[in-house]
Amino acid sequence: MFDNRQMNQTGNGRKPFNRRKASTIVKIVIAAVILLLLAGNSYYTIQEEEQAVVCTFGSPKAVTTPGLHFKIPFIQTVTKVNTTIKGFTIGYSMEAENMTSADDAMMITSDYNFINVDFYAAYRVTDPVKALYASEDPVEILKNIAQNCIRTTIGSYTVDSVLTTGKNEIQANITQMILEKLEAYDIGIQLINITIQDAEPPTEEVSNAFKEVETAKQGKETALNNANKYRNEQIPKAEANSDAILQNAEAAKQERINEANGQVARFNSMYQEYIKYPEVTKKRMFYEAMEDVLPDVKVVIESSDGKTNTVLPLDSFVSGDAASDAGEMNDGADNGEADNGRTERQENAVQSEE
Repeated sequence: MFDNRQMNQTGNGRKPFNRRKASTIVKIVIAAVILLLLAGNSYYTIQEEEQAVVCTFGSPKAVTTPGLHFKIPFIQTVTKVNTTIKGFTIGYSMEAENMTSADDAMMITSDYNFINVDFYAAYRVTDPVKALYASEDPVEILKNIAQNCIRTTIGSYTVDSVLTTGKNEIQANITQMILEKLEAYDIGIQLINITIQDAEPPTEEVSNAFKEVETAKQGKETALNNANKYRNEQIPKAEANSDAILQNAEAAKQERINEANGQVARFNSMYQEYIKYPEVTKKRMFYEAMEDVLPDVKVVIESSDGKTNTVLPLDSFVSGDAASDAGEMNDGADNGEADNGRTERQENAVQSEE
């Protein structure tokens, strides 16, 4: 009876399951796994061509010594950086049988010629912390700097220099410019060197287009030169014409002034004669006006006593009747005592006006 009950309790003759023992085994396995994980994450190895950046709670630190190093698992993270010399191409692709990239390779020289130039730039990481955290993509930044410096430098040389004797100087200038800009950016990358791989004229299609542009440019320069020449010719002529006009105007002004001064002098002289001998002066002025109006007319006046006087032309009148005029002047002086008072008053009035 006892054996049968015991067999029923143990499940047809098998030993009963020990839960405590099983729990212990599971705990041991878990602890072993944790220990293995901790052991696997507590060290790292740096190769000769590598450097590492150990980050503890967000604070990076560079480790440059090759060999085995330890870290705190799950607290410290390690990022390895390759410090071997690498490179990139500008103007062609090494993976596509040196296929040329027209956009990157085509450049303009100082004498306004197109040229295809291929470059190869070598670089390496010198500061892994800055290379990882100073910028998002330091290699792309280096490429952009290199392209900018290359185009600036090529643009200061003629096409003959780029194709022949100026390559070494061009490479040195480009390298110096890139190094200066990398120092300013401080992204943890150093340029080793940059070299010209190939330089050649552009394709025929591009050359023809460039020739058309160059022809148009020369036409523009010719038009500008002709315009400048015409301007240089016309400006002296215009200045000479302006000076002549000013001189003529000044001469005309002076002539008018002299003429006016002469007229004033004649008027003053005639006025003085008029004050002295008004009747004779008026008659003289009348005859002079008649001579000016009728230059070719002869006028003869016959008096009541039968005498004739030639009035026009005036010369005959002056020569023939000078004595008569003088007599009239004397008569006017002797017989015009009645008018003396009036004449004196006129003279006093004239003097007061003067």
